[in-house]
Amino acid sequence: MNRWAFVIAAYAVALLATLALIVWSYAAMRRAEREAEALRGRE
Repeated sequence: MNRWAFVIAAYAVALLATLALIVWSYAAMRRAEREAEALRGRE
């Protein structure tokens, strides 16, 4: 197996990890906004 397979695999892993972090961050942001709205509505 040549080195390009490892280079491509490393880029794929980095891309997937970046996408997963974006999705996780977006979900956390939406959850925090929902909780903040609930607190605001409680006043």
